[in-house]
Amino acid sequence: MKYFWTLVFFLIVGVAFSQQIKVLDKVTKQPIPGVTIYNTLKNISTITNFDGEANISEFLENDNIIFNHMLYQDLSMKKSQIGSIVYLTPTVEGLDEVFIAASKFEQKKKDIPQKIISIHKEDIAFNAPQTSADLLENTGAVYVQKSQLGGGSPMIRGFSTNRLLITVDGVRMNNAIFRSGNLQNVISIDPFSVARTEISLGAGSVVYGSDAVGGVMGFYTKKPQLSYTNTLKLEVNTTARYATANQEKTGHFDVNFGFKKWAFLTSVSYSDFDDLRMGSHGPKDYLRPEYVVQDHTGNDYIKHNDNPKVQKPTGYNQTHVVQKVAFQPNNNVTFDLGLHFSETSNYPRYDRLIRYRGENLRSAEWYYGPQKWFMGNLQFTKLSSRSNLYDKVQTTLAYQSFTESRHDRDYQSSIKNIREEQVDALSFNADFEKLLSQKTELFYGAEYVFNKVSSKGKEQNIVNGITNNTVSRYPDNSNWQSAAAYLNLKYKPREQFILQSGLRYNYISTYADFSDNNTFLNLPFNDTKINSDALTGSLGVSWIPNEVMRWKIHTSTAFRAPNIDDVGKVFDSEPGSVVVPNNHLKPEYAYNAEIGLGLNFNQIFLIDLATYYTYLDNALVRRDYSLNGESQIMYDGELSNIQAIQNGSHANIYGFEMGLQLHISNQLKLTSQYNVIGGNEDDNGKDVPVRHVVPQFGNTHVIWENKKLKVDFYANYNGELSHNQLALSEQGKAYMYALDANGNPYAPSWYTVNLKTKYNLSPSTTIIAGLENITDQRYKTYSSGIASAGRNFLVSLTYSL
Repeated sequence: MKYFWTLVFFLIVGVAFSQQIKVLDKVTKQPIPGVTIYNTLKNISTITNFDGEANISEFLENDNIIFNHMLYQDLSMKKSQIGSIVYLTPTVEGLDEVFIAASKFEQKKKDIPQKIISIHKEDIAFNAPQTSADLLENTGAVYVQKSQLGGGSPMIRGFSTNRLLITVDGVRMNNAIFRSGNLQNVISIDPFSVARTEISLGAGSVVYGSDAVGGVMGFYTKKPQLSYTNTLKLEVNTTARYATANQEKTGHFDVNFGFKKWAFLTSVSYSDFDDLRMGSHGPKDYLRPEYVVQDHTGNDYIKHNDNPKVQKPTGYNQTHVVQKVAFQPNNNVTFDLGLHFSETSNYPRYDRLIRYRGENLRSAEWYYGPQKWFMGNLQFTKLSSRSNLYDKVQTTLAYQSFTESRHDRDYQSSIKNIREEQVDALSFNADFEKLLSQKTELFYGAEYVFNKVSSKGKEQNIVNGITNNTVSRYPDNSNWQSAAAYLNLKYKPREQFILQSGLRYNYISTYADFSDNNTFLNLPFNDTKINSDALTGSLGVSWIPNEVMRWKIHTSTAFRAPNIDDVGKVFDSEPGSVVVPNNHLKPEYAYNAEIGLGLNFNQIFLIDLATYYTYLDNALVRRDYSLNGESQIMYDGELSNIQAIQNGSHANIYGFEMGLQLHISNQLKLTSQYNVIGGNEDDNGKDVPVRHVVPQFGNTHVIWENKKLKVDFYANYNGELSHNQLALSEQGKAYMYALDANGNPYAPSWYTVNLKTKYNLSPSTTIIAGLENITDQRYKTYSSGIASAGRNFLVSLTYSL
């Protein structure tokens, strides 16, 4: 009997000293995974699991324990005061929210002088975006253009494409062939793998170098979760999703194996999209009355579309695979390996398939070959050091491979034109943080980037199969290199006043070999090498004079160096025009100023205002050009006007942004975002609209949420651009726009009304359902060749183990 009581005694003692706690959201009472629990004076820490649970038995009763999560206010208390449940308060306005994009190390929102918008994985899951382009569009601060269903080209503050920078886990995705035309590369990022997205509005060249003129979109993917104990941390998530507008069928799963020092995360997604159906109420100009098909003998003919609201052909499929490995030998050092792969099927470029030549459709085929992206990056992070040079250090070595191709054939032609591109990109970053004093912090680093471009051009006879070489889109075996060093100083004399200032020096080398293409073009040069450098700077102030008001003032310069696309591209920019190489280019510069004001009335009513201005000098733009004294050239069998990218312009871009939150109760809130953008550029002494200045746009959400149910009733809306407000390059694209009373192209205003809901069937099962574009509006986002989805019902079911 005495052994029995001895056993009971040790069980009671074990329970008393092995304290298991649960961390919950104070408002929703939902468990919070990923909360770091630590003591600053001891090398002890743990982290809550998916159910918000953690064991704090390693801490002593008098230890001061800190609970930290980027979405919640820090909580500090003695262990002796902690019960079985700990509640964390959400950061309603987000002043204590932590951002990485501004300096590559964590900083609180209130310390950063420029505007940054974040999207968390919970919001991503709820919005159920089909691609990462849709993920960005849901913010209400990023405008997205689409030339086809398999696309999505972001626009921020009047800039787009190669004037915006995309990063994945801190690695720049922009490469040497990122163009000024619309880009689809962002769809290579799997939204299911994204844990957080940070969008820096405005210039970011001091930290990120070339291309960060209008903004930086930083995607941070999910990290493997360690166990921190001897017990395996196993987490499995599976999602199935269906949408009616394009018959989307998506499946996803991810699995995490976490050990004490090693962790592994595997994520796989597959999506299949059918042809997209547009809405019923809107301009008839967007309808698709007919399309080209081939009969069994291979001859082209035009077929009547039984349902003109279905945009044929637009369907495609896509696969994403992510493999992550984390090794943490101690609390201060982490090694992270990330492998990303994405591949699409062939996908039609819809805006080229709706063009007419006379009475007939111009193209029988126009599609992109599989868009493939691979990235492998190895990251070393040390969070605590006694070095005189740094307190924290992070190094990243990355390799990326980009593969894309274009295939087009005119109606009833036997010749198919094929252009194939391959880019190999190698990069290395070293970033450091040093606390110089309690008031002064230094961020600095260095970067090297090397891109090699391979490009081939072919003409294929579809009747006899014979293939001949022709002019390639880019000069084959070209390269682009960048080397840079930067520093950013944060001075915080008191909690209410923060000053940040930075400098970056960048050296860029661009080499293009035109010897192969000169067989077809007869250029006056066989190769070109452009060496350029840039010095950029920034200065910003955050001032919080009281609990209600917050001011932000930010000035900066930014630049974009000519890449291979600018220097050496050959392509048909529009019907009857062809762009040729230009070896006399230099960087374009942007000069920016921004003022922001935040008002916080007792965490109930919050207003966020910002106004900005950018002057773009030596802008790289497409203009008419002459080659060997000629203004026209034969290209793909058509006499075409010659154009080239030139430093031929300056531009003024300005705008105003307003956001608000009204917390009616703990469960009910209203949010809204509105953006007004304007701008003009010089065209041979005449002011004309800037191409990527979009109409006024915004959204309004009414959200109700409790422990199990979330309901979001919202509207998206967009202003009109008249014919005269369209950029000159857009005014001639009648096939893409609606026609006004005078028969001129214009971009009509539009709105959609939408409803989304989420219901937690159980702690492990969640269903999301939505009805988008309830009134079935027919509309296009500005500059888009494809009409957006009509009424769309979506349903998503997620099970977590």
